[in-house]
Amino acid sequence: MDVVAENVVIIGSGPAGWASAIYTARANLQPLVFEGAVTEENRQAGTLPLGQLALTTEVENYPGFPAGVLKPFLESAIDPQRFAMMAPPSEEKHAVTGPELMELMRQQAVNFGTRIITDDIVSVDFQRTPFQLTSREGNTTEAHAVIIATGARANYLGLPSEDRFKNRGVSACAVCDGALPRFRNRPLVVIGGGDSAVEEATYLAKFASIVYLVHRRDELRASKIMQQRVFNNPKIEVVWNHVVDEVLGNDEDGVTGVRLRSTVDDSTRELEASGMFLAIGHTPNTAFLQGQLELQDNGYIKLATPFRTNTSVEGVFAAGDVADDYYRQAITAAGSGCMAALDAERYLAAREG
Repeated sequence: MDVVAENVVIIGSGPAGWASAIYTARANLQPLVFEGAVTEENRQAGTLPLGQLALTTEVENYPGFPAGVLKPFLESAIDPQRFAMMAPPSEEKHAVTGPELMELMRQQAVNFGTRIITDDIVSVDFQRTPFQLTSREGNTTEAHAVIIATGARANYLGLPSEDRFKNRGVSACAVCDGALPRFRNRPLVVIGGGDSAVEEATYLAKFASIVYLVHRRDELRASKIMQQRVFNNPKIEVVWNHVVDEVLGNDEDGVTGVRLRSTVDDSTRELEASGMFLAIGHTPNTAFLQGQLELQDNGYIKLATPFRTNTSVEGVFAAGDVADDYYRQAITAAGSGCMAALDAERYLAAREG
């Protein structure tokens, strides 16, 4: 029996993946989305379906979702079975949460006819056409075009206490969470020593009473101009030669502080803080590609054409954080998902012509 190849397969289920699905579905391309599997391995890696936003709390900076009483809208918009599995929406005025926003995007894609498989793609063959994709369950899917939107996961320290307080004071995105009430006018901690850490600390200084920038060495890796911003900011204090030993907190308040250990003499000290922000890099979810696409030196997918989503293989496109090591925001991911869908649509139309 001959296998009928899909027009377009989308791998990933964050903002980039669902935006791609919405646009390709509206173009009558009948997209198929592999949203990822619900496994303990994916939970530990932070790669469960719905992407990184599903691991966040309130999202105050996504356009079109000002704070409001969202429960009636969510209840009316989302499939009842999916709604029943969600955390109960607040009855009070609040910003949309990450899981709520992702469920709405998923539902919007479904409304236009997107088909979804809850499984991971574990290997690909882009050397043949149609492209061949193999899932964790051992199934093979062929596709004329592929959009990769598998995202990137934030690097964490791996402490049990860190995992306990994720979304309750532990975050890997200052721009996403820094303005939340729990962090305003309170001491905060940033972990890292590169440009990203300096950017996070500088941003958080707008809201915090003080920001402790904790670095394991006695000098920052950040560029000189970025370092100067830290040294010139009276609300940022650099804590040299220390690493996090434990995140302190309780069930009621979340994070209340951190215990630091010196890298010089193993002594410890505690800092009071309402939040700890990790800025020690991200890891793009590209292991399944196994050399099938050209990557940047840091592991992100390399885009072949400026201002396009084309990769090194014609007919394969990349959207969102898997190809973006700079912005890493929900709105930029969704925007690039739209771009990838349009690029895929035009690629398929050209092949037919």
